[in-house]
Amino acid sequence: MFGKLSLDSIPFHEPIIMVTAVAIGILGALIVGLITYYRKWGYLWTEWVTSIDHKKIGVMYFLVALVMLIRGFADAIMMRTQQAIAAGGAEGYLPPEHYDQIFTAHGVIMIFFVAMPMVIGLMNLVVPLQIGARDVAFPFMNNLSFWLFAVGVILVNMSLVIGEFAKTGWLAYAPLSELKYSPGVGVDYWIWALQISGIGTTLTGINFFVTILKMRTKGMSLFRMPIFTWTALCTNVLIILSFPILTVTIALLTLDRYLGMHFFTNDMGGSQMMYVNLIWAWGHPEVYILILPAFGVFSEVIATFTKKRLFGYKTMVWATVVIAFLSFTVWLHHFFTMGAGADVNSFFGIATMIIAIPTGVKIFNWLFTMYRGRIQFTTPVLWTIGFIITFTLGGMTGVMLAVPGANFVLHNTLFVIAHFHNVIIGGVVFGMMAGFTYWFPKAFGFTLSEKWGKRSFWCWLIGFYVAFMPLYALSFFGAMRRMQSYEQTEWQPLMIVAWFGAVIIACGIACIVIQLVVSIRDREKNRDLTGDPWDGRTLEWSTSSPPPNYNFAYLPDVASIDSYWEMKQQPGGFKRELATKFEDIHMPRNTAEGPILSLFALLFGFALIWHIWWLAGLGAIGMFVTFMFRIFNNDTDYHVSAAEVEKTEREYHKRLEMQA
Repeated sequence: MFGKLSLDSIPFHEPIIMVTAVAIGILGALIVGLITYYRKWGYLWTEWVTSIDHKKIGVMYFLVALVMLIRGFADAIMMRTQQAIAAGGAEGYLPPEHYDQIFTAHGVIMIFFVAMPMVIGLMNLVVPLQIGARDVAFPFMNNLSFWLFAVGVILVNMSLVIGEFAKTGWLAYAPLSELKYSPGVGVDYWIWALQISGIGTTLTGINFFVTILKMRTKGMSLFRMPIFTWTALCTNVLIILSFPILTVTIALLTLDRYLGMHFFTNDMGGSQMMYVNLIWAWGHPEVYILILPAFGVFSEVIATFTKKRLFGYKTMVWATVVIAFLSFTVWLHHFFTMGAGADVNSFFGIATMIIAIPTGVKIFNWLFTMYRGRIQFTTPVLWTIGFIITFTLGGMTGVMLAVPGANFVLHNTLFVIAHFHNVIIGGVVFGMMAGFTYWFPKAFGFTLSEKWGKRSFWCWLIGFYVAFMPLYALSFFGAMRRMQSYEQTEWQPLMIVAWFGAVIIACGIACIVIQLVVSIRDREKNRDLTGDPWDGRTLEWSTSSPPPNYNFAYLPDVASIDSYWEMKQQPGGFKRELATKFEDIHMPRNTAEGPILSLFALLFGFALIWHIWWLAGLGAIGMFVTFMFRIFNNDTDYHVSAAEVEKTEREYHKRLEMQA
């Protein structure tokens, strides 16, 4: 009845897992108890779970990302500890099968469930506001996307206690991920967590692509869009083009494991090389899906805090487009170590080097914007400067890896790990933390603590270099990636230094948590009453903080790139005049279908992992019925009355007059 699932599936013999499970259980019970005590279930359901407000969905994405950052980092510190002590033949404290699960989980969580939701969260919060829209093109799809992503998060965390996670690396390379070599449920957890959340991500890509192209306000041509919106547009194009490749690849692997087919097996005509091909046809654009929005954040931050129009706006746009295009031409550099010919090697090596040029264009444009600007060294600016230094280093080592000779020697060493973390941490994490600090007051109506933000930055920056510079050095001595233990005792001192670096990064994560707690405590002192705490340049700063559910009482008219800034420079400054006549505003209604459909998707995914066929059938039927109910549900929208709009706008206007 319960397929493969039994009490033996819970690893009672693993003290680390059991202690973690108990701690999570106690914390979960405490949160549920507090919500029940303060009678907040109804509020959570109506205002958050069923919300189609893009701003609240953005906040939920980012919140989940921060929680998963802690989970993913716990895996990282465990790996660093293992490698610091497992020298000279020592076993360390993690057996190989547990260690393999940890490094797989770490990679999967940090890419899919930390970096992606941070990017999508910021897009959700900011893009509609920047283009002067009241919502996204498909509000229901936006809610559904989030909850499908949440299903992936839940499945990954369930694997910690019920069963196991994959032992195959974050990309689950075939044939190691085939049934023959991975007979347990670990790879199945990987398949269904990524498949369900990946479908959610694809829907997001379609949604925001249409939103940006079709819902821009009057006068906002493509070349008047803020750079962050441009990077979001290119990111969503990449999502639409690349995520279906991942979906198909995982589907083929699923057929191999469940129905005994031979797409990626070692025998019967299967090709594991095809798996690697397909994975990297998605995987390399994925890197740019993550990094492009971070580039957009840096552009907004630098323009705002230097009080200058961004240098070379059009070159920034074209550099973004070129990076998006070239991202599909660099993936075959992963085949240098797999017997590709000189023609293939040279073409893709050159393509990889060329992509460094538009990236360099962006860096110089930021530097030229800073030059002779009245730069304010706020927390977002510090994250930006830390990024420029770190990312340049990571980018140059990436170009080195595009040289076949170097790649043959270095690709399977810690050099790849150090390079990858240089660009992803130095680019995406630093960018998202800059965006988090920058747009936080827009989402919540108060600013974050500068003191704790700067402490977090310095811990992250110093910790990063202490953690990853030793890995570059170790790679030249031949230290392989994914080592559970090693014979060479001379490597151990550098491994211990890397461990200290991870501890300093842990302090940086702790500072983020403290920053949030302190900022919420002192929120009345740091209240953003104007909606424009940084003297911003783009349309999102023309609304109140947080914005009303309809964003704009009347849609703005844009005349240039920095239209809001220019409005403020007019004699007398920007006056938010109250309209003489307000109109009803058509808005989508909150929906319960998204979370309910996702709950059935969770049952479906869990059932297929454990081969509980009746539950899988129930989940599939539930998804279909919920979807049909949504299709035939005509009560999906309402009108915000003109009187309500007027009341909201008058209150905001009164606050502004008090500040003047």
